[in-house]
Amino acid sequence: MKVDLHPKESLLINAFMLMFIIHSVQAGVGMAGLPRIVYLEAQHDAWISVFLAGVFTAVVLGLIITMLRQYDSPDLYGIHLDIFGKWIGNTLSFIYMIYMSASFFIIFMNYIEIVQVWIFPDLPTWQLAVVLNLLSIYAVYGGIRVIVGVAFLSVTGTFWLAVVLFVPVQYGDFTHIFPIMNTDIKHLIRGIHSTTLSMMGFELIMFVYPFVKEKQKTMIFAQLGNLVTTLVFTAATIISIVFFASNSLEKTIWPLLSMFKIVRLPNLERFEFIAVSFWMLIILPNMCLYLWSASKGFSRIFKGKQKMGIWIIAGITFLGSFFIRARYEMNTATDIVAKAGFYAAFCYPILLSLIVLVKKRVYRKETKNAEVPK
Repeated sequence: MKVDLHPKESLLINAFMLMFIIHSVQAGVGMAGLPRIVYLEAQHDAWISVFLAGVFTAVVLGLIITMLRQYDSPDLYGIHLDIFGKWIGNTLSFIYMIYMSASFFIIFMNYIEIVQVWIFPDLPTWQLAVVLNLLSIYAVYGGIRVIVGVAFLSVTGTFWLAVVLFVPVQYGDFTHIFPIMNTDIKHLIRGIHSTTLSMMGFELIMFVYPFVKEKQKTMIFAQLGNLVTTLVFTAATIISIVFFASNSLEKTIWPLLSMFKIVRLPNLERFEFIAVSFWMLIILPNMCLYLWSASKGFSRIFKGKQKMGIWIIAGITFLGSFFIRARYEMNTATDIVAKAGFYAAFCYPILLSLIVLVKKRVYRKETKNAEVPK
């Protein structure tokens, strides 16, 4: 396995597209229930926790990009090989591959649950699972440029939903957010932790980085993508707090989708049906990027073809959908992956970045000393 990857020129993407990649992979099914989850921890100061979580994410993202810049054109699998050697490195890469496969599974299973609750209560899980898996496989087969195109269409094609969210503001009560900073630090931090579970996905830049053409512009566009996510999440949380009474928000599982109920258009009373349908376009880049990154690991670790890895991962996750039959099982699986994701997306990249920076500094110092004539 090589540490640095040097893809063909035809496979490279402009750094500008990182803004769409980062935002699209962060904004997924977790956004629909985010305001409630954070409100349970930080109450009416939940929007502060969301904003601070975005700042924390920006710091971690900055560390990751700084780590990547220590090499020429690496991905996480190559960094593992360089830092830990073949056996330990491949073991860590395999664990990360399992995490990304599990994230792929949780994303489409949560969306299926939303569809079953809001539109088709009697729809068998396996039918929509087949559709979502095949869509993801088809996009990933096209390569990274096709996936980036899906991310671009996802952001541009669904951003109008964020504008529609401001409709409930006219029915809200802004006194719900006062007094500001009335929540203690402990609960604010717990709210930050709850938010970070919905902001995961930015860590996939560790796999996209080799395919970026202008690597010197990676930092600014990746941070812009995270900034858009932070502002959207913060605005959505404020609107939810303003619109719902406290006891209502605590009991509403998907506040964003529930607020769409009050939107009325000519000849269309159930606007939330449209919102849930468009939500598939929101989660599709998530699924594609996680499946692509995991299958990339399959080819890098096991020296097999990436297309084989795509089918193996998609097939295993599809079979896993038959074992989730009740909501409490879905909640349990989501919690397990979310907790693992916090360590995989936040804690581990911080630790790995520090290790890489120290090793590279020591290596440069030793090289410089070796070049000095005695």
